[in-house]
Amino acid sequence: MDVHARVLLLAPSALLAAVQRLLRPLARLLMAHGVDYPSFANLAKGVFVDVAAHDFPDDGGALTDSRVSLLSGVHRREVKRLRAETFHTVPPQSVSMGSQIVARWCADPLYLDPQRRPRPLARLARRGGEASFENLVSSVSKDIRPRAVLDEWLRLGVATLDEADCVHLVEAAFVPAQGGEEKAFYFGKNLHDHMAAAAHNLLDQHPPLLERSVYYDGLTPESVLRLRELSRELAVSAMQEINRRAMELQRDDADKQQARERMTFGVYFYTEPERRDAPGVPEPATSPPGQP
Repeated sequence: MDVHARVLLLAPSALLAAVQRLLRPLARLLMAHGVDYPSFANLAKGVFVDVAAHDFPDDGGALTDSRVSLLSGVHRREVKRLRAETFHTVPPQSVSMGSQIVARWCADPLYLDPQRRPRPLARLARRGGEASFENLVSSVSKDIRPRAVLDEWLRLGVATLDEADCVHLVEAAFVPAQGGEEKAFYFGKNLHDHMAAAAHNLLDQHPPLLERSVYYDGLTPESVLRLRELSRELAVSAMQEINRRAMELQRDDADKQQARERMTFGVYFYTEPERRDAPGVPEPATSPPGQP
C-alpha cells in the first residue's frame, strides 16, 4: 500500500483537525513577527512543490512538472518556477561550531565533574592546562580563536565568566538565551524532526519511531512548577547520556562507508491554562490519565 492509500484510510476530519491545532502556535509566532497569511501561503506553496518533487518519486521515469502539479495542487506554471529554486538551510556559524564545542564539553570525561556534568573551565590553558576552555575550543577547531567563541557565548547567554576567570556553561545544551538567528535555526530543526517522527508513525511506516508524551490537567501552578523542574532535571540527564554515547559511536563509525545517517533525540515540556473553547481543541470526556 503506497503513501496516498494509507493517507486515505485516515479520517480527513480528524487529520485536518490535528493540523488546525498544530498551526495555531505557528500562526501566533508568525503574526508576532509581522508575517501575514499571504507570505505564509507563498512559502507553503514552495514547500508543497519541493516535497512532491523529492518525496514522491515516480517509478515510471522522470518526475514531470505535471505530476508535481497533480500531487501538490499548485498550478504547473508555478511548479516550473518553484522547482528552479533551491531549498537549503545553512546553520549560523555560531550554531555549527558552538554545538560541537558544547557536545564535547558535555561528553568528554576531561571536562566533566564527578557527577558527569560539564564543570567550569579555566579560560586560559596556562591556568587550566588540558582541561581549559582554550583547549576545549582548539580540540574542535584551530581555525577560530577561543576568545571569539567566548565573547559570542557571553552575548548569547550560553556561558558566563566568573571572578576566577573560569567559564561556566549555562545550560547543558546549546540553547542561546539571546541570538534570534540561532534560536530560529533550532526552532526549525527540532520541530521538523519531532513532526517528521510523528508523521512517520501516522503513515504506519516501519519501524515506528519514539514519539511519546505525558499529559495531565487539573493541576495547580505550584504542581506544574515541580513537574517542570523534574522534567528539566531528567531531560538534561538523558540528553547528556545520549550525547556521550553518540560521540563514542561517531568516533567508531568515522571510517565506515555506511556512516551517512543522522539522528535526533529530544524531549519537551509545555504548560498553559486549560482552555476548552479554542477552535480545533475538543473538550475531553474525562481528565486524561497520562500517556507513557
